[in-house]
Amino acid sequence: MSNLFVENCAICRLHADPVARERFEIQRSGFWLLRHHPDPAPLPGWLLLDSLRHCAGPVDFSEEEAADWGRAVRDASHLVKQITGCQRVYAIAFGEGAQHLHLHLIPRHLDDAASKAWAVADLYRAMDSNDDVAADPAVVASVVQRCRSWISDHS
Repeated sequence: MSNLFVENCAICRLHADPVARERFEIQRSGFWLLRHHPDPAPLPGWLLLDSLRHCAGPVDFSEEEAADWGRAVRDASHLVKQITGCQRVYAIAFGEGAQHLHLHLIPRHLDDAASKAWAVADLYRAMDSNDDVAADPAVVASVVQRCRSWISDHS
């Protein structure tokens, strides 16, 4: 099993950063951390489900993590739909930018071509290179608060 925290991992550092936790963290439970994509965010409601402990992906899960993964993905995806009103939720994980499991949960609105299939990758690249406008940080903050409230009300 790998360590809970690895100093040179951007995701581990994000999990430990009190400012990032206050602004973007939605829920920490069991093996997982649910958070909003940090600024700049491609879309409001673009959440990430991270492993709390440093691991590259499902191939490195303990038996307990493997048993809980499906429920965690389902619950986080359901939250994205509830908060954003989207019709679908894309789940994507590559692990190249940071080799610490962070599953992107992307709201897919059927009336928004920018959120269709691989167009979300174009949206991400455009936002990352400042060719497109990122989500308004105030809207992201509102989404985070609504997510926290929804979880609190349904726990």
